[in-house]
Amino acid sequence: MSKSIYEIEVANAKGEPKTLAEYKGNALLIVNVASNCGFTPQYEGLEALSQAYKSKGLLVLGVPSNDFGGQEPGTLEEIQEFCKLNYGVTFELLDKVHAIGEEIHPLYAWLKSQSELHDDVKWNFEKFLISKEGELLGHYSSKVAPDDSSLAADIENAL
Repeated sequence: MSKSIYEIEVANAKGEPKTLAEYKGNALLIVNVASNCGFTPQYEGLEALSQAYKSKGLLVLGVPSNDFGGQEPGTLEEIQEFCKLNYGVTFELLDKVHAIGEEIHPLYAWLKSQSELHDDVKWNFEKFLISKEGELLGHYSSKVAPDDSSLAADIENAL
């Protein structure tokens, strides 16, 4: 397993590989997203966070996963279109991955290893706040909305 989040390879929205080192120097809010979930309206709040904090160094990364209730069955192209049309999403969406299970993506394996409880992701729209130095600062459940004051405070502290 990677020792640093910056060593982890992901695929961008076009399916092209890149490492998270490209985001070094920015705080990251990594969110496992899904289009057919009760929490899907959080896309709107995530976009608001992205707009509010992007210029200060926060990047929101949406990472689609179909691991929870089969609520993200679409192709990446379909997911992007859904997000743009319904929620005006402009933040980056990465390629679909597994957030749990035997095929867990290295990103989620790293996040799990850094988490205080080493817990698996429980559902869609869990959020992980990463410092500008690449350390996990917080893990927030799906029930923590993007406009939650504690999340906003943690983001501001990270910036």
